[in-house]
Amino acid sequence: MTFIFSRLAVAGSLVALGLPALAQTEVKIAYALASDSHYGVAAQKFEEVVLAETGDQFEFNHFPSSGLGGEREVIEGLQIGTIEATIVSSGTLANFVPDTGVFDIPFLFRDLDHARAVLDGPIGEEILGKFDDVGLHGLAWGEQGFRHITNNRNPIRTPADVEGLKIRTMENPVHLEAFNAMGAAPTPMAWPEVISSLQQGVIDGQENPLSVIVSVKLDEVQKYLTLSGHVYSPAMLLVSKPFWDGLDDSQKAAFENAAAEAVKAMRGYVDDVETTGVRTLEERGMEINQLSNEEKATFQDSITSAYESYYETYSQDLVDSIVNFE
Repeated sequence: MTFIFSRLAVAGSLVALGLPALAQTEVKIAYALASDSHYGVAAQKFEEVVLAETGDQFEFNHFPSSGLGGEREVIEGLQIGTIEATIVSSGTLANFVPDTGVFDIPFLFRDLDHARAVLDGPIGEEILGKFDDVGLHGLAWGEQGFRHITNNRNPIRTPADVEGLKIRTMENPVHLEAFNAMGAAPTPMAWPEVISSLQQGVIDGQENPLSVIVSVKLDEVQKYLTLSGHVYSPAMLLVSKPFWDGLDDSQKAAFENAAAEAVKAMRGYVDDVETTGVRTLEERGMEINQLSNEEKATFQDSITSAYESYYETYSQDLVDSIVNFE
């Protein structure tokens, strides 16, 4: 209360002197998914903690559902300082910091605990720090979960079932390499175009974590869901480097604390969807099958050629250090 009254007193004094009252700094936060998705939950928590720690110094304006454009456009907006913050998928990030693509290698992580330990540890921290060199500042690694395949053509149990499948992927060379090796026809596409392309039959399917599949109601435009868990999909909380450089130390600390709490909220959402999402999608009428460990091994064998390419881009030592991280 003392803080509030002191702020009001300062503002009143400024007005009495004919000066403008203390201005709030706008924080435009943009993300591809709806406000009730895991992105939206994280964005709300992010705002909540920043405001709790800084009072009325900032005013947040949310732009969910690609309200300020696709992920690449939003990140470019951060670089030039027209957008302050975003929650974004890792696939797009590889176009700005190529090393982020290593986390998209198929069958790299054993489970969620393994993935989170790597991202929160020294490997994840080192890659996070590289964003300062490209006009961005990485606050924390978020999460979408393990990716699965949906389509309208047929159930998927073997690599033969994806041959020729027109499947939307992110603009991510690691994903493209893997699906090409399987014999699919991967089609990189910005997220805002996906639903209409599925409706019109431009593409047969797509791949995303359950958190996305459930929240955007892909069951309305897709018949089959294969729980393939082929790739773990991180996300990231990013802010504009020009914006970050303009903050004082206490404000930076508030944003870092807020990012940590936002990640907890996002991971909590993912944990919940991992346990309830399949049941929800079954109730909505999707036909669902889960790959066994043996079936996953067959898919892994089918992309051996892609792994050779990955080792040319990311050292085998780095890949092995992730695989073996405890």
